[in-house]
Amino acid sequence: MVLEKLGESLKDTLSKITKSLFVDDKLINELIKEIQRALLQSDTNVQLVFSLSEKIKIRAKQDPPAGITKKEQLITVVYEELTEFLGKEPKEIKIEHKPTKIMMVGLFGSGKTTTTGKLAKYYRKRGYKVAVIQTDTWRPAAYDQLEQLSKTVGVDFFGNKTEKNPTTIYKTFEPKFKEYDVIIIDTAGRDALSDDLIEELNTLNKASQPHERLLVISGDIGQAAQKQAQAFHDTCNVSGVIVTKLEGTAKGGGALSACAVTNAPILFLGVGEKIDDLEPFNPKRFVGRLLGMGDLETLLEKARDVIDQDKAQDMQAKFMKGNFNLMDLYEQMESMKKMGSFGKILEMIPGMGSLKLPKDALDVQEEKLEKWKHAMNSMTKTELEDPDILGSTHLQRISNGSGISQNDIRDMLKQYRQSKKMMKMMKGEGDINKLMKKMGGKMPKGR
Repeated sequence: MVLEKLGESLKDTLSKITKSLFVDDKLINELIKEIQRALLQSDTNVQLVFSLSEKIKIRAKQDPPAGITKKEQLITVVYEELTEFLGKEPKEIKIEHKPTKIMMVGLFGSGKTTTTGKLAKYYRKRGYKVAVIQTDTWRPAAYDQLEQLSKTVGVDFFGNKTEKNPTTIYKTFEPKFKEYDVIIIDTAGRDALSDDLIEELNTLNKASQPHERLLVISGDIGQAAQKQAQAFHDTCNVSGVIVTKLEGTAKGGGALSACAVTNAPILFLGVGEKIDDLEPFNPKRFVGRLLGMGDLETLLEKARDVIDQDKAQDMQAKFMKGNFNLMDLYEQMESMKKMGSFGKILEMIPGMGSLKLPKDALDVQEEKLEKWKHAMNSMTKTELEDPDILGSTHLQRISNGSGISQNDIRDMLKQYRQSKKMMKMMKGEGDINKLMKKMGGKMPKGR
């Protein structure tokens, strides 16, 4: 999960609000201290933490508006102030010039070149003609890495492996750039306090005149983030930030609060190692996920990106008729895998993000889906289309071919049959009471 420890701490804080009998000054002061502790432990700047917590404290002690309780007001205040702290409204790069030039800057090891590839794919998927140019003459593998990434994402690549002057490389290919909508310039990773590299960046910035200068900063950089961000800002006037390596338990607070130094908005988050693991940053959605409130909009956007709409409608019709087969289930699993890990999907579903599901349990679920996929790869088309024909001989052959135990295969078939049974129960049930009765329950009176 993104900023896992910070999210868990903030969820615990909100849980205390909901469980308390009433809200008084003592509870508010305790909550403020817990929010401060959570943010400081995630390496957020001390001054920013105290400024934020003071705003929460002042608003929390005001009388709630008509129609909401003190508890509801307190939760709303925490949500709104955290959202304000992270930028309030999402910002985006407008592709208004042809080409729109984006320069990527960042420290060694921040994932800048990989992020260049991710950003190139992001804009290509949105219909823009994109090219990347490699100007890193310091890291030997930089040229090959970006060239390979450009092939992977399907964009054009420019660079010169033998030229040592980045500005010369840029000027060589500049006449060709008018053919593109977006040009992304990958620069050398550097220590922001290294004078020679800063001078190189300054010269390239003046020569290329980029419309956007994006600072790629690692989520685990800690308190050093502010000093480094300031140095980059002084050199090339950073216009936006991409925070990488926010998956897992990276603290991230330092990188997030570094944006206050540059006064530049966070534009994207790197949330994984895959080429699609780049999300536009939306403060409201981000805070919602941190607090366990979910983020359905991002989940739906991910689904639209990976699922063919005609196939999705056909699949929905099959599921509602109750006549889907293992092949359909396999396609659904493939689509889910493209959307991210099971844990990432769960945290976007309202209510699920606040459940403290053990990481071991999530890993087991991921492992189970992977086993089922291997088992299906060892099945024939006939078996996938009609799993009811599977007997002990079939199971033995599938187990031998896939390396998956027969118990795991039976578990898969059990899950498939239960899903199919549920869909048949729902088929044509216009009256919710009939469905509840079939499921062994009933609607409460007065509904």
